[in-house]
Amino acid sequence: MKRLLYLAYYLRHMNWPLLRRFMRHTRDTQKQSIPRQAFAVIADSLRYNISPLEWYQFGFAGLDDREKATWAGTGTMYEAQRRLNPLSTRAVLDDKRQFYQAYRAFFRHAVYDRADLAADPAVLDQLLQDHERLVLKAANGKCGATVVFINTKDWDARRLLDAMRDQGHDLLEIPIDQHPDLNRLSPSGVNTVRIITALDGNDAPYLLGCRLRISVDSPVDNLAAGNLAAPIDETTGVVNGPGVYSDITKPPQSTHPITREPIEGFQVPYWPECIDLALAAAQHQPQNRSIGWDIAVTPHGPGLIEGNHDWCKLVWQLPVGQGLKAALPAV
Repeated sequence: MKRLLYLAYYLRHMNWPLLRRFMRHTRDTQKQSIPRQAFAVIADSLRYNISPLEWYQFGFAGLDDREKATWAGTGTMYEAQRRLNPLSTRAVLDDKRQFYQAYRAFFRHAVYDRADLAADPAVLDQLLQDHERLVLKAANGKCGATVVFINTKDWDARRLLDAMRDQGHDLLEIPIDQHPDLNRLSPSGVNTVRIITALDGNDAPYLLGCRLRISVDSPVDNLAAGNLAAPIDETTGVVNGPGVYSDITKPPQSTHPITREPIEGFQVPYWPECIDLALAAAQHQPQNRSIGWDIAVTPHGPGLIEGNHDWCKLVWQLPVGQGLKAALPAV
């Protein structure tokens, strides 16, 4: 019954144009008719606890039952992450204001709460004078959907505060200056490292996966916004596979499609420091047991951007091309 409810949820929130595009692509490349696909999508969604779009993103059209069972879909991840990061403790990860206050020691860039700026507009006046660009975010924004970059010459403090209130932007941030190596790879946005951690029974942190999220002519680097994600060797910090899209109609990329800089073989700067930061952050509030950390690497070292209690199963599994359900930690 639970999986029937999940399926109803997926269908209600479906990106139908994308699904139809995936179906046509699979018909043309896998020689499977659309009615046959529709039957398999529904059956496998119920059997393997995945969404219809994941049936395509995980490559289920070409997998046998044993291989299908290795993939962690939306339903499986939702249930696991509810156990690992309970509703009673995950608010600090859901609200970017709370997150900055709790984890600010791990940040390298400054973040300001709109309420604090409204109480002292002189601070905002100074920020507008000192910086050419600023970043606005909603406290509960997901996948970069609420991120707005502004040119400071177009604003004064009062108008900006009014606009932030009207548009639901709770936070103002100083733009991150990313490391020159990452800027050469893709200068359109900050390319973050996603390090996923978990805690064992003794509250010792360990790694579940490391990925490089790469912007493609976009101010954000989220996979859901059409960007790339690539696997990182957790020992060396070297990207050891091509970047992949969540859109199955687009091929993997060994070099950046715009800058033509190599993706495979890219050395993430300050790699030991990135790992140390993620492991230290994982222990900072151990009531949340598994977190996907988004880390910006600056010329002076890594710093946190955010922590995700509902870290993405696509970023985790697609870059390595295999299902990782067996690696999900127990509570």
